[in-house]
Amino acid sequence: MKAEVGELTRGYGEIRLFPENVDDLWHLKHLIAPRDLVFATTFRAMEGATDKLRPEKLEKRPVRLGIRVEKVEFHPSAGRLRIFGTIEHGMDTGSHHTLNLEPGYEISVIRLWRPVDRERIDRAVKASVFDLIHILTIEEGEAELFRLRQYGPESVIGITMGSGKGGDSDNRLAFFERIADQVAEITGPLVVAGPGFIKDDFLKFLAAKKSPVAAKAIPVETRRIGYGAAQEVIGLGVTGKLIGDMQLASEVQAMDELMKRIAQEGAAAYGPVEVKKAVEYGAVEQLLVVDTLIHDPETSRLLETAERMNATVTILSSEFEPGERLSALGGIAALLRFRMG
Repeated sequence: MKAEVGELTRGYGEIRLFPENVDDLWHLKHLIAPRDLVFATTFRAMEGATDKLRPEKLEKRPVRLGIRVEKVEFHPSAGRLRIFGTIEHGMDTGSHHTLNLEPGYEISVIRLWRPVDRERIDRAVKASVFDLIHILTIEEGEAELFRLRQYGPESVIGITMGSGKGGDSDNRLAFFERIADQVAEITGPLVVAGPGFIKDDFLKFLAAKKSPVAAKAIPVETRRIGYGAAQEVIGLGVTGKLIGDMQLASEVQAMDELMKRIAQEGAAAYGPVEVKKAVEYGAVEQLLVVDTLIHDPETSRLLETAERMNATVTILSSEFEPGERLSALGGIAALLRFRMG
């Protein structure tokens, strides 16, 4: 993400945003809310004198429109963000229009920017300088490659093939060859995770092939493979060490600490009612909120109050397992400075 911040008055004003990948579109999904004013270049049908007899042939031309937002939808598989709203600036004022935003298109958003919104923009901008991390989970005869998006692990491909140390060594080498072909184009760090020694054997195989990927790959011991192993790697903080402060790692660690405290009836609160009470008492040390709630008016007020009381705020992705667990607890929870009655 690239961002240009205009002059903000008490947090209100315009920020120009340039999404560069699908991760940035995901961030925009949670930065743009109903009632925001969004400017972008879009295509609109232009009716001329020669068009009236053949309305189905109306020509579409690029125009700059200002849309008052009503709804935002994120479509990761299509790599697109759809913004629905009513035109307030430009041609056809008062008409409904949909902006289809893809990576590479500039957008200007005018709204009241909260500290949590500015932090999200900063995180997206910093992340743009790094190549994507991939996590390969592997055991005998089975492997799965994940691309680490900012909203969680995204499965790229699964590979299954009969192999075994005590069996046909040719099968094992063929298995390694298939995996090596899949990871050959990776430009960023690669974490090879799984139980036992097969991950180390695969890294030796890559090194023997003089694969450029081998120099950027590290092994990590996990109890399992698949999505659970990818999450385990993140929770261990390995990805954070590779690229600096990693949001997903903090999400895993924060939820693990919350569940531990809940199990021990410790200094924790969850659900809107209990968290609101904790905020009012000034007891909140860290506030955890699932991203689907950050535009909810009541939640926004809690966020602002908690920040004024020097509580840290962690926004969890609803598309990542810790965020799913938080949603099951009401979407909001808090780690407290002290235990409340």
